[in-house]
Amino acid sequence: MGIVSDAPHSDAVPPPGSVAAVPRRMRLVCAVVAAVIVAVMVVAARALSSSHGVVTYHLSDQYGLAALGLLLGVGVLLLGRSRVDADAAGVRIRNIAVSHEFPWQAVRAVHFDRKSSWASLVLENQDEVAVLAIQAVDKERAVRAVQGLRRLHAAARAKDPKPPPLLY
Repeated sequence: MGIVSDAPHSDAVPPPGSVAAVPRRMRLVCAVVAAVIVAVMVVAARALSSSHGVVTYHLSDQYGLAALGLLLGVGVLLLGRSRVDADAAGVRIRNIAVSHEFPWQAVRAVHFDRKSSWASLVLENQDEVAVLAIQAVDKERAVRAVQGLRRLHAAARAKDPKPPPLLY
């Protein structure tokens, strides 16, 4: 998870660049768990002998068990595919199975409370969208990513026209 700024370094506050974040620790855990699942299933497939009492196993059963292990491993790896990319135009979120794209005008706030496991976006219509790519276990990387999202949000919303005053 890192923040990339396109602006040159100067004493003035640079305009916000872009933010890209992935859940590093979750990806590592998912990779280890997937490898263990595949290894266990392959060992179990090789351990199947041609017959165990009343049940007779064939080579296709061994291949099927190994293939099932590969499918389960891929499924576990998909849990770590979350990603968030943001720039001045808006934010793109890819969670486990769903992707979202929002312009900054649709986002009311970027939340990441102390007790939250991951960040979230509060939308103008009061919906809340989880940002699984920014997780508390990533500590400083998560904080930098949230700060970058908040800077981009503030810069985009500063350009919004001011609403007229209420007349009642």
